This record gives sequence, C-alpha cells and structure tokens, in this order.
Amino acid sequence: MSAPMLEVEALTLRFRTPSGLVNVLDNVGFTLQAGETLGLVGESGSGKSVTALALAGLLDAQAQVQVQARRLRFQGRDLLNSQGEPDAAAWQGVRGRRIGFVFQSPRRALHPLRTIGDQLQQVLQVHRGLKAAPARQEALAWIERVGLSDPARRFKAYAHELSGGQCQRVMIALALAGEPELLIADEPTTGLDVSTQALVLDLIAELASARRLAMLLITHDLALAAQRCARIAVMHAGQLVETLPSARLREGAAHIYTRQLLRATPQSASTLDALRSVDGTLPDLTRVDLPACRFAERCEKSDARCRSQAAPWTRMGAQHALACWHPVLETQRVGLR
Repeated sequence: MSAPMLEVEALTLRFRTPSGLVNVLDNVGFTLQAGETLGLVGESGSGKSVTALALAGLLDAQAQVQVQARRLRFQGRDLLNSQGEPDAAAWQGVRGRRIGFVFQSPRRALHPLRTIGDQLQQVLQVHRGLKAAPARQEALAWIERVGLSDPARRFKAYAHELSGGQCQRVMIALALAGEPELLIADEPTTGLDVSTQALVLDLIAELASARRLAMLLITHDLALAAQRCARIAVMHAGQLVETLPSARLREGAAHIYTRQLLRATPQSASTLDALRSVDGTLPDLTRVDLPACRFAERCEKSDARCRSQAAPWTRMGAQHALACWHPVLETQRVGLR
C-alpha cells in the first residue's frame, strides 16, 4: 500500500474557557489514503468538528491553548514545527489549494456582503492563479457544475437570497474550485431536508470520485457514514475508540460504544420501541480527573484499569483496530436487536 495522503498521530488539543481548561482532543490518530473516504462519527460534542478545524489549520489562534501532535503530515509534507505545533507557513501552502473544506453551516460560512460570483472568483484567482476574465468563466462553470440553475443570476446573488441547499452547493463549489486533493466535509447536510441531503451527498461523492479525492466525512449519523464511506473512525469525548471497514460495522464492531451507537440508529431497529439510546452522557471535559478511557463511566464493563490506564490500540483484523481493555469478542456478537 502506498504512503497515506494524510497521517495524524497523537493529536492533542486544549482550550481555555471561563470554566477552565477543556481537554478537547486526546491522542487522536488515523490515516487517509488517496481516493479513500473515511467517516468520522460520534455523538454531538464528541470532538469531530474541532478535529476537522485542527486538520485544516482553522482553529482560532486567540482561543487556542495547545495544539500538539507527534505527527501531522499531508502528502509527505510535515505540517508541524520542531515543537510539534502547527506550522502556520506550511498550512498556507496547502489550505484551500490542496485541502478543501465544506462547513456545516454554509450560510454563515459564506460572506454576507459579497456575491457568490465574487467569492468563487477569489478562490480561483488566489489558488489557481487565474486572471479576472478566465476566473469569471470558471466560476460560472462551477455554479452550473454543482447543479444550480441560471448560473449568470446565481453569480450575482448573495447568500441570503439562496436556500440552505443552494448555499451548501455553493460551499461545495468553493471547496473544490481550487482543485484540492483532500476534501474535509463537516456535517455537510446539517439543516437540510432529507431529499436535499441525498442530492448534496450524491453531488459530493460524484465530484470526489471524478477527481479521485480523499475525503474525510464528519457526521453524527452512523448509518449515513456506513453508506458513504469505506472506513469508519468512531470518536467519543475527544478520543478515537475504534476504526474499521464499513462492511464490518454491523457485525464486526468490537467497542461497546460503537455497538451502542449502532443500536441507537433507526436503520438497526425493526420498530421505534426497539431503538436504544447510548447509556449515560458525555463527560465534562473541564474535569481534572477525567478517566484514561473517557467512556469508562458509561460502560458496563469498565474497571479500575479503564479509569487509570489508556488502553493500547489492538488490531482485530484487516483495517480494524480499537482502544479498549474489554472488547466485544466474536463469540459475544449476537446481533444488534
């Protein structure tokens, strides 16, 4: 197998807030191959979006207390300085041009005082070096490419004049117009109706496939990730707990949290009464006494070792690994219902 396009190892992040330090990310690590789609899933508040912002170098420098990693490499290029912190100069060379980003709130991400055309032209001029006239023609082509009718009229429109689905299509155009090799899509269907969600996801998949993009798809919807991604990475309270192929998700998941997420997914239940919520709640990340496994206080199998010692990553099969002292063994997997 060729070297990964994206390598993340021991990514750690803390923020300072009025209530104290928030230990947002704890030793997060994964890889992503060219052309692969990886789904990053977990409950709301589990750290998925802030992981995406950290990977794109988009965290607010004023709010940031500490971002460190043992390794953060894109296409073999190190994005960290000698102290293991993000290298701002290195990021300037890849963000937008080589790494595209689809935000989960497109209307808020689009500039309210600039037309859609102006914003697209700027991306094309900055990241692809086009002159004004060619940039305008390419911007019109992108408006049409993402399925918006009457490109000339949309070119002159402002974000407030578009629907949520139309804004998301514009956001996709902005993310891909620079011709990146990696696309980070953070909850790209938030706030959209079901039919529009499917259209937007189909559009992203079609454009990503045509350009053989690597994609990190962030979602709280495990069923959606299983349908759209080759592999799944499960996050809980700022820690990755399991990674596995989507094809093995239903019967092969070995972490109790992953299996609880599956049981909470409507597609896994035959009736509404059969649905089960995930036990307990996410821990308070401002605590100084967080357990080594942040799922320990929600887990029926946890013991003193779970609270005091971080579990090593254990390989369960090809592309399947988890961090847990008490994995669900093959003989214990009797289905989700």
